[in-house]
Amino acid sequence: MKNTPDILKLSERSDLFEKAADWFHEKWQVPTEAYLESMESSLQFTGVPEWYVVLDEKEDIVAGLGVIENDFHKRRDLTPNICAVYVEEQYRGQGIARDLMDNACEELAKHGIKDVHLITSHTDFYERCGWTFYGMIEEDDGNFTRAYSKKT
Repeated sequence: MKNTPDILKLSERSDLFEKAADWFHEKWQVPTEAYLESMESSLQFTGVPEWYVVLDEKEDIVAGLGVIENDFHKRRDLTPNICAVYVEEQYRGQGIARDLMDNACEELAKHGIKDVHLITSHTDFYERCGWTFYGMIEEDDGNFTRAYSKKT
């Protein structure tokens, strides 16, 4: 993780759960309670779910992502999923998202998980980060989105 300040694993920093849940909710409009529930589950399970954040010098969250079983799509066999990838605008272009995803993949590999997936509407970014376009898959709401896979 050459470009990124320390990546914090939230299962090791439960003191940040509420702050992180609020931050992810602000970015993705998924209920704060859903993030908190997943973060709390990370204390009981190893590898999935897991949440990661990057803090700035003022201890504000500037980037983060989650690893969950399923990111609101109908392909339950494509698991686990990296979700909620977000980097604050002023921190973009520094490799932080790539470092976060690489870190999550390394952590999953430690737990014997060989493949990870994600869904997105972005078309080039994930390819540049080493992800392979899997195909279009149906989301739970019936819309279709791009799915990517990566070996850990």
